[in-house]
Amino acid sequence: MNDFDPTALEDSPSLFYGSEHQAWRATLRRWVDREVAPFVNEWDEAGTFPRELYGKAAEIGLLPLGYPEEYGGIPKLDPFMGIVSSQELARPACGGLAASLMTHGIGCPHIVAAGSPELKARILPAVLRGEKISALAITEPSAGSDVANIRTTARRDGDDYVVNGSKMFITSGMRADYYTVAVRTGGPGAGGVSLLLIERDRPGFTRTELKKMGWWCSDTAALYFDEVRVPAGNLIGPENRGFAVIARNFNSERLGMAAGATETARVALVEAIAYARERHTFGQRLADHQVIRHKLVEMARMVKATQALLDITAWRVGQGESPVADLCMLKVQATQTLEFCAREAVQIFGGAGYMRGVKVERIYREVRVNAIGGGSEEIMRDLAARQMGL
Repeated sequence: MNDFDPTALEDSPSLFYGSEHQAWRATLRRWVDREVAPFVNEWDEAGTFPRELYGKAAEIGLLPLGYPEEYGGIPKLDPFMGIVSSQELARPACGGLAASLMTHGIGCPHIVAAGSPELKARILPAVLRGEKISALAITEPSAGSDVANIRTTARRDGDDYVVNGSKMFITSGMRADYYTVAVRTGGPGAGGVSLLLIERDRPGFTRTELKKMGWWCSDTAALYFDEVRVPAGNLIGPENRGFAVIARNFNSERLGMAAGATETARVALVEAIAYARERHTFGQRLADHQVIRHKLVEMARMVKATQALLDITAWRVGQGESPVADLCMLKVQATQTLEFCAREAVQIFGGAGYMRGVKVERIYREVRVNAIGGGSEEIMRDLAARQMGL
């Protein structure tokens, strides 16, 4: 351990990242170090972060990245640009910040893919400038990842849809201006699901803030729709075809979550190495104890293996493939790597790792949401098995 530079774990050479990726990484890292990292503990304790951060993220190109130019976007070159973004945002070890700041990444792709030209022009530019906030509302109290069985209804009444029902665990649920909402417009199952864009100020639409184990500065809410009238022009894609539109974004969502989890695990490792070198017990550094060195090597092994799987899977996506089984297994691999590294890092820190304000403590209490959100580990394994014909 004496000659090892832990920062090398953050910027290991790779065949997949070219000059464009490295330039974007350097730009985003400077911005995160200046505008985010110094404040995340304060924001997490406060349970929120300044709305002005959205505008600042738009100015450097973070929010517009990956969206069409005609709406103020910056088309990204390949999936690795998204991985760089996810991993640089993960470096301050505050998952709630990244989750809420980037909710347009799950709220807007459906509008881009299937929204009318009028809807795109009305919604996307303000979101990509950081002036408005977009959220996705699919999960319900009785239907988490089981999207095909949602119960929130939208019945057609003249030129409007009338929406009734509720949504649960919605990220940016309190502060968002626009909600991409899954509703039932037809019969049971996936064939009866549609998507509606619902504005925050619609009469009959209310929200309740939820308190969480982690992701404190990310606002999470329950949404309630009581005879909420929504113009038919807010329909995203054809009626009763919303499930296919929702499913189109699953691959990129899981890739992004895996990238963030992998980087957060790497942060836990880097923090643990630094602490093990500084902390002395029984007359020597922690890093001089064989049991601690073995922990650190095991953490490094898992992080490197997960990053390799992430990169090769991203490359396949960039080649036009849709490797659903591998993406599901990647998400499980990344979240289990994060769980292992978070646990071992806190163990190496000892009592200091249990104190609020320490990165590894914040990482540890955010582990479970990564293993649940975007499809739980159990669902990911079952979906992978079905894709493999098992």
